[in-house]
Amino acid sequence: MKNYDLFVIGSGMAGMSIATKAADKGLQVAITDERPYGGTCALRGCDPKKVLIGPTEVRYHADHLRDKGIDQVPEINWADVMAFKQKFVDEMPPKIETVYQEKGIAMYHETARFLSEDTLQVGEEKIKADKIAIATGASPRELDFPEAEYAQTSTDFLNMSEMPDSLLFIGGGYIAFEFAHIAARCGAEVTIVHRSEAPLKNFEQDIVTHLITATEELGINLVLKTEVCGIEKLAQGYRVKGEAREESRFLEAKKVINSAGRSPNIFDLDLEKANIGYSRKGIEINEYLQSTSNSRVYAAGDAANSPGLPLTPVGVLEGYTAASNIIKAKQKIVEYPPIPTVVFTLPAMASVGLTEAAAKTEGYNYRVKYQETGDWFNARRLQVPEYAFKTIIDEDSGTVLGAHLIGPNAEEIINLFAIFIKTEMTATEIKKMIFSYPTLSSDISSML
Repeated sequence: MKNYDLFVIGSGMAGMSIATKAADKGLQVAITDERPYGGTCALRGCDPKKVLIGPTEVRYHADHLRDKGIDQVPEINWADVMAFKQKFVDEMPPKIETVYQEKGIAMYHETARFLSEDTLQVGEEKIKADKIAIATGASPRELDFPEAEYAQTSTDFLNMSEMPDSLLFIGGGYIAFEFAHIAARCGAEVTIVHRSEAPLKNFEQDIVTHLITATEELGINLVLKTEVCGIEKLAQGYRVKGEAREESRFLEAKKVINSAGRSPNIFDLDLEKANIGYSRKGIEINEYLQSTSNSRVYAAGDAANSPGLPLTPVGVLEGYTAASNIIKAKQKIVEYPPIPTVVFTLPAMASVGLTEAAAKTEGYNYRVKYQETGDWFNARRLQVPEYAFKTIIDEDSGTVLGAHLIGPNAEEIINLFAIFIKTEMTATEIKKMIFSYPTLSSDISSML
């Protein structure tokens, strides 16, 4: 039986952060992943998605500037886009393997299951480790209704050889809106079916309303308050059954995508054999990212039931923190800075800090500034109709509590607001800053 100081299950960004930092400090480390190294973000999520969005941005801006200097809106060649995307995906696993090799990290490409508190079955081998880190990420939430297997996943969407004539997305979260915008701009007829009254419930609904408008103007059929309860295979495509107010409705599409959220990818690890507590939200951990029931085990990223958002940079932060505590027990408590989050639609919607509801719940004396800014110079020069913001300011300290944006470059502007919140700059101090002009950043002073 092989023995290691640390064995890492999962080679996404959280797992990679743990393994490399521990190896740099002299620990004997091994890692396994049943899929190519790189994890969801690099291979099946953030990065390939952003590559696909690139050409749609060109079409988006050309469409808005038609007859304002642009005579023709370009068509998107899906096959070319997919080939471009695949270059980024294919180059990542060998890059990561090179890093592991250079750092002396033993590599496995097998599934792992616990046999006891310190022993794993990794493929055909039994392996013992002083410390074990679980960084297995998340996978699409399983749908529980007849013929649910006909719904494909976000991974399938990112690997489609051609764009179908029509798609239906189940769920109204990040994935549904981002992929729906991509597909619609590639010429597909798109439907989003969401069970609740409003989509993207964790965002400020004042801002979500603008995204809904932009989505519907793109021609996407947004069906709310409808629970998908069945899929029927047709000769060509599928018929989706939904229940709305005790009434059935049927929608047809050539392809159905399950975008109804993600679950921690931990339920086939035989955690009970290792006395590892968990819930549907992930491994139960303390402030050191250590299992509350098995002190040998740590968890980070989407596999952990932590306060952090399910985002790649958060997984990296948790990975490095977990590694610190693996190297030296209880060395570092995980601390989360303000975390910006973005829906990469066009226009993008972005948020950081507290919502108005959270500020009220936490007892702040605050003021809110909300404005639709389609008449501002930057909106007019780009001909972007959906441009709006909502900022929440602490009346007592003058600092920014939260910022919520939709519009051009919102995914970049939100990072500046994250810095303002982290450094506790007051609104007065921010307004005294000189931003390059005319840029989208220069609009910030007017948002406070």
